[in-house]
Amino acid sequence: MIRVLATGTFDILHPGHIYFLKKSKLYGDELHVIIGRDKNIKHKKKPIINEYQRFKMISELKVVDYVYLGDLNDKYALLKKIKPNIITLGFDQKINEILLRKNLLSLNLETKIIRIDNIKKELYSTQSIIQKIIHERILKNI
Repeated sequence: MIRVLATGTFDILHPGHIYFLKKSKLYGDELHVIIGRDKNIKHKKKPIINEYQRFKMISELKVVDYVYLGDLNDKYALLKKIKPNIITLGFDQKINEILLRKNLLSLNLETKIIRIDNIKKELYSTQSIIQKIIHERILKNI
């Protein structure tokens, strides 16, 4: 059984998220997804959708087998539990892969890290959706 792990904020669920999760699932038998906790997201603005709603949305996707809310205190707690064979990263996830590999080895996990490519289509990112909404609102008010 090959366990694949994908992580993310998954704010404003969009086609880019679906692409990332479907591509991730292709690498194994089970797709486990960890949703970033509101309190722990510090690398970008606070999510618009709260963590429980994001959890519920991802839980409803057929491609996803298991969903978790991230641990509030130990970002590796769930990795120790899941013991993924593969971790997939989105093209835009700002994760130091060298440090991640080092931390995985310190947990006795020989986990492969795969970066999922960028599909580069319109409205395949949260920021592109937000920018389109802002642009449309500006045009409407001119």
